[in-house]
Amino acid sequence: MAKLGVNIDHVATVRQARRTYEPDPVWAAVEAQLGGADGITFHLREDRRHINDRDALLLKATVTCKLNMEMSIDRRIVDIAVGLAPGQCTLVPERREELTTEGGLDVVKLARRVGPVVKKLRGKGIGVSGFIEPIPEQVRAAADLGFHAVELWTGEYAHARTPKQIQTALFRLTEAIDVGIDAGLIVHGGHGLTYTNIGPVAALEGFTEFNIGHSIIARAVFVGLREAVREMKALVSPRQHE
Repeated sequence: MAKLGVNIDHVATVRQARRTYEPDPVWAAVEAQLGGADGITFHLREDRRHINDRDALLLKATVTCKLNMEMSIDRRIVDIAVGLAPGQCTLVPERREELTTEGGLDVVKLARRVGPVVKKLRGKGIGVSGFIEPIPEQVRAAADLGFHAVELWTGEYAHARTPKQIQTALFRLTEAIDVGIDAGLIVHGGHGLTYTNIGPVAALEGFTEFNIGHSIIARAVFVGLREAVREMKALVSPRQHE
C-alpha cells in the first residue's frame, strides 16, 4: 500500500504573500497528520520564498510522522539539514526563477557534487532520496551514489494530454520503477499529481509513497485540510479503503 506524503509549502506561500503569520504551515502539518498523512514534506529553499528556518525547526519539534526535507545541494542548506536531522532529505534541483521544482536532479552529471552530500547525510543517520526523472541511467546512478530511495518525477505523465502521451509516460515510470527495485532502491513518486489523475499512477506496482502538495492544499480551501488529505489518501491506496 502506497503512503501519502503531504507537501505544505503552498500554505507558507499564502502566508508569505502578505508577509504575516498566517496561515501557519506548522498548523497545516498537524491538520494533515490528523487527516492521515504518512509524512510531511517541506522545501527549505535557498531564497526562503515560503518555508523559513523557524518553520523547519518547529516542524522537526512537532511532526510525529516522517518529516521529509526537500533541499538543494548547496553547502549551507546541507549544513542546516545535518543540524535539523529530519527523517528524510530529498535532494532536488533548484532554480531561483522557477515557480516550483521542474524536472529531476541530474545525478549523472552532478555525481561528484551529489555523492559527498549523500554520504554526509547518511553519516548522520538521515534517509536520503533523490528527486529524479524516470530514466534508467539516472536511477542506476542514484543507487551507485548511495541513495536509499528515489522519487520519480511524474511531471511527464501529469502534463500529458493525449492517450499516447499518457501511455508513454506510464511506461517510462514502470520501467524506472523496475530498475529502481532491482537496484535495491525504495521508489516514490511526485509532481503534478491531482485528485483526477492519480489513479493510473497509483495503480502502478512498486511505488511505496507519493508526495503531493498543491492539489491537496487547493482542495483544502473548500473542504478543509483533514478532509482533503483523507480523500487523497483513499485514492493513493484504494485497496486499503475498500
